[in-house]
Amino acid sequence: MKKLFYVLATIVFFLITAAHSQIKQNIQHSKTNITCKTCHISEVPTKADPGLRACPRFKMIIKYPSPESSPNVVVLKKLENRFGPVVFPHRLHAQMSEISGGCKTCHHYNTLGPILSCKQCHSVKRKREDVSKPDLRGAYHQQCLSCHREWSHKTECVSCHKRKEKKINLKQTIAKYKLKIHPKIKTPTKIVFKTQSNKGKYVTFYHDQHIKKFGFKCINCHKNQTCIRCHDLKNITNKELMYYDHPVEVHFSKEQHHEECFSCHKENKCSFCHKDKVSAPFNHGLITGWPLNKFHKKLACQKCHGNKKQFTKLDKNCNKCHSSWNSKNFDHKITGLILNEDHKDNDCEDCHINRDFSKKPTCDNCHDNKSFPKDKPGKLVK
Repeated sequence: MKKLFYVLATIVFFLITAAHSQIKQNIQHSKTNITCKTCHISEVPTKADPGLRACPRFKMIIKYPSPESSPNVVVLKKLENRFGPVVFPHRLHAQMSEISGGCKTCHHYNTLGPILSCKQCHSVKRKREDVSKPDLRGAYHQQCLSCHREWSHKTECVSCHKRKEKKINLKQTIAKYKLKIHPKIKTPTKIVFKTQSNKGKYVTFYHDQHIKKFGFKCINCHKNQTCIRCHDLKNITNKELMYYDHPVEVHFSKEQHHEECFSCHKENKCSFCHKDKVSAPFNHGLITGWPLNKFHKKLACQKCHGNKKQFTKLDKNCNKCHSSWNSKNFDHKITGLILNEDHKDNDCEDCHINRDFSKKPTCDNCHDNKSFPKDKPGKLVK
């Protein structure tokens, strides 16, 4: 009887403790703006299927500093023990990362503020309660080893660390690394791919247009690439040669070739890219049927189509974009015609029927014996 009492008492104790813990947790959430939808997508999260949202870490940094404004060399000596400090050529790696993931490749859980160093998030102590987050030593090695293993196929300690018994001229090492910069990547004007297709054998990619005209950044297309995509030291015997002096020919599968293009051209037919001859550069008039006039041809695509990768067809009606124009906020001088006193306060639609600025203006709304351009409502200027 006494044993049964102890068992029941133990069960009641654990139930009370669990309930208290649950109440405490609920109180903590109630003090914030957090709701179930903050972390869970599913309506009824369960332990088997919690329906957690994707981690927002890759969207945390919204503005990236240029490699030139970043530290040139960083000396890592927080964990100095058997080995001396590690001289890390930070700017060289920042320059290389521009064509891949950028700052977030390493600073993956950064806030919207200044770029944080590894030691501000990762504990120096190996013994810690939260083992899901690597300690500082583990974080360093996870970041470095994965790339160097692919690139040089070597991960021995002495490739980055120098033993303490060996005398190291730290100033000289730092000065040497400061001189190392990644060579400027020469961007091609166009690339012509010759495919295995019987019809539409050629695919012409105008690289410079995607950058200058469409406003793309390197990271838009090269976001998932690593050093091994262009460089591999596996068969290099001369150790004096620099890694980046040895680009290698890389062969991609059909899916890999299409992956980046489909992020923008996924709704187009094969014939949009595949032609029987090398294609001419993009021409707005030929492709869309709407040649850009002198007022539009210098505008960035995003000015009309918005800041998105895939540009959709727009309404040709001028008023769709210029509905706010009126005699008070529009300087008519930019058209090459300064309106005179009799016309400067007129509404746009008095001369431009239905506010269609692409057609020749009319005088019929006010005059029976005048017509444009014979009779001008002002003075022509250059």
